[in-house]
Amino acid sequence: MSSPNQPLDLTVDGGTLTARLVDFPSVSGEETALADAVEAALRAYPHLTVDRFGNNVVARTHLGRSQRVVLAGHLDTVPIADNVPSHVEGDLLHGCGTSDMKSGVAVQLRLAATVVEPNHDVTYVFYDCEEVEAERNGLGHLFATHPDWLAGDFAVLMEPSGAVVEGGCQGSLRADITLTGVRAHAARSWLGDNAIHKAAEVLRRLVDYTPRRVVIDGLEYREGLNATRIDGGVAGNVIPDECRIHVAFRFAPDRSLEQAEDHLREVFDGYQLDIADASPAALPGLSQPAAQAFLAAVGGEPRAKFGWTDVARFSAHGVPAVNYGPGDPNLAHKREEHCSLSAIAEVEERLRAWLTA
Repeated sequence: MSSPNQPLDLTVDGGTLTARLVDFPSVSGEETALADAVEAALRAYPHLTVDRFGNNVVARTHLGRSQRVVLAGHLDTVPIADNVPSHVEGDLLHGCGTSDMKSGVAVQLRLAATVVEPNHDVTYVFYDCEEVEAERNGLGHLFATHPDWLAGDFAVLMEPSGAVVEGGCQGSLRADITLTGVRAHAARSWLGDNAIHKAAEVLRRLVDYTPRRVVIDGLEYREGLNATRIDGGVAGNVIPDECRIHVAFRFAPDRSLEQAEDHLREVFDGYQLDIADASPAALPGLSQPAAQAFLAAVGGEPRAKFGWTDVARFSAHGVPAVNYGPGDPNLAHKREEHCSLSAIAEVEERLRAWLTA
């Protein structure tokens, strides 16, 4: 396993660098050692200006090009599930964060170190706390404190996309539905009012709910509304007086946050609903000239992004953005998470060609 005292070598191939990044544990909120290593490695290259805010590292070229592009990726992972250190089986690199998204970060670092004369000025952003609640998101903190560091004409989020351009992203709305009753002894249940039993109607609405499929700019987005947690109960001999159901609504980018919340309140009309976390969606924006040029350079047929990414943050600040990375989004957060070594090399090669053509 890589040590926090062991410097990162950005001259090794992308797969090897990904393995070294994976072996730096960096669960959300614990990214300091990896951020230190990334900062130190980038400061070794005189063609880059390197800045840091918290555990967020930003490296930039200043060549006076007519346009600036941004490549961004998060340093954190979900909690490790006995899948660190990394190991290789054939073409597959296994380990926590291989897909989401240390393979993308490795590609960023390789390009930052080796593309000295890009055709655009380039900003490389490495940020923390993407995998947790929105208020802790490092990219959000950078936009709030140093927006000039993130200025650009186009952005690429190196989120796992299977080496295919994924446009826009779903919005995310999470809420708690609180059901109340009257506590009583279980032997005299008629004196109480069981809050857990009231969950049946809420769950019925979820089971009967038909999520939309929406086509935007030729890309189909699929919405979803699901219960993800239920909490309730006091003791084995007590009728519970409270039950809480946590619901997650992933919505298409034709809805604003306000429209998504209105829809959620309509579905659960008659119930107390408290919004716990909200992140807006982002439209694909593939008709933008910068996006068209990027698509032409990397090739492939674009598709919709299922999930929320920080594409939405760039979009909200007027910077067109897409998702493009070597990881498989279907493997994100899984115990058996892995990434194809050939996909890492392929994405690096395509991005290098885009930046140097």
